[in-house]
Amino acid sequence: MATVHLRIGDLVWGKLGRYPPWPGKVVSPPKDLKKPRGKKCHFVKFFGTEDHAWIKVEQLKPYHAHKEEMIKINKGKRFQQAVDAVEDFLKKAKGKEQNSEGKGDSKGKKTPNKPLKILEEDDEDLSALKDPSEKDLTDSDPEPSTIERLGSGPGSVFEWENSPVKDDPHFHHFLLSQSEKPASSMEPISKRLKIVEEDTGSTSIQAADSTAINGSITPTDKRIGFLGLGLMGSGIVSNLLKMGHVVTVWNRTAEKCDLFIQEGARLGRTPAEVASTCDITFSCVSDPKAARDLVLGPSGVLQGIRPGKCYVEMSTVDPETITELSQVITLRGGRFLEAPVAGSQQLSNDGMLVIVAAGDRTVYEDCSSCFQAMGKTSFFLGEAGNAARMMLILNMVQGSFMATIAEGLTLAQATGQSQQTFLDILCQGQMASTFVDQKCQNILQGNFKPDYYLKHIQKDLRLAISMGDMANHPTPMAAAANEVYKRAKALDQSDNDISAVYRAYIH
Repeated sequence: MATVHLRIGDLVWGKLGRYPPWPGKVVSPPKDLKKPRGKKCHFVKFFGTEDHAWIKVEQLKPYHAHKEEMIKINKGKRFQQAVDAVEDFLKKAKGKEQNSEGKGDSKGKKTPNKPLKILEEDDEDLSALKDPSEKDLTDSDPEPSTIERLGSGPGSVFEWENSPVKDDPHFHHFLLSQSEKPASSMEPISKRLKIVEEDTGSTSIQAADSTAINGSITPTDKRIGFLGLGLMGSGIVSNLLKMGHVVTVWNRTAEKCDLFIQEGARLGRTPAEVASTCDITFSCVSDPKAARDLVLGPSGVLQGIRPGKCYVEMSTVDPETITELSQVITLRGGRFLEAPVAGSQQLSNDGMLVIVAAGDRTVYEDCSSCFQAMGKTSFFLGEAGNAARMMLILNMVQGSFMATIAEGLTLAQATGQSQQTFLDILCQGQMASTFVDQKCQNILQGNFKPDYYLKHIQKDLRLAISMGDMANHPTPMAAAANEVYKRAKALDQSDNDISAVYRAYIH
């Protein structure tokens, strides 16, 4: 097969391992990011994602020459969004080129046409693109880096190189975290960790982008345990395994473990066994009672805690529960971190959760690769209890907002207005968001399949109101929303999505 000669600015299809070809552009890497030694590679930034990677030349195809065939074999929604992003870019680039040609200079001289440089405004942290007439990228000096994320979907019919990613030391860890965000919202690959001191001076916040500093994610060599395979836990464990972590799982309903055992996870017979055999044990369960029972109950985590063992509570619970669990774990010589997550089942599956952590800072650091695998961003908020407080506030706002949107939809209907038109107008204004669009569309379609359980958001509202009472702070909006969710629960909507609060207004 003839060698494909590519230059900076060329549009390509890039493929890695078992993941499907994806549209991207060849760009110049950051100055401090060299390519793997001995590898003929190009640095590619992918459309419709937050991804960028060194891709071997044999895994690259020219975009236009193979476009029709690629579109035939890849039918996913996000794949189509990526292709649309390429086409939109080409239209804008063509328009700029025509404007440039139409102007000319005052003496009628024409500027020689050069191959189009494929660079967007969000590439600010990439070094300036070289002129396409300069030497090929493969002439530059290399050092290792890896991919973050490619989408999933059907494999290609082309004869791409099929060597397993894990067998290549330069391409063995990658983040499956394709985002719904458009290409213009890509985070720069060289983004460093930021630490911000709050006015009180008592709490530090550290935001860690899911893109590792050198563009790769290397799994920790620590043994990971995970307890609870519900809507959120299942996606988290799946991404931990994809990133190469060694994971032992346990779930109250043992059958839920089977799929993950097939994917390479180990089975723990009890929470105590998981905690005793693993270095870091995560827990993600439904409520404060379940969180306490998991630690303090028969064959609970506490029985498996030994000096140096780490326990990370990811459930959304009240600060008092966190304080209790932190105390009993540390009294046994263990190390404790709370790390509840903001997001939904879909974001969990996509590895795009937001992790809010507090407690033992060293445990937070030890969990770095885990947090990068399961989320797009993590924050450290200081002492244990702060993350629980922050998460309850966040969910209080989300729950109240969802109830208000449902109220608006039903009021539109009651006053003879089109609900679809209401949504169309809403999504063109300042409140436009993927959350609003998806939830409202689901409501109009009568689709209340749970992405985040209604009973859980009602629990979070209740806990947030209680937290406000303890702080002598009014929460009237949350209290009103809580009553609507309680009515929805009375209408048997507990196990439906939070958007099912809509039904509380129509019954």
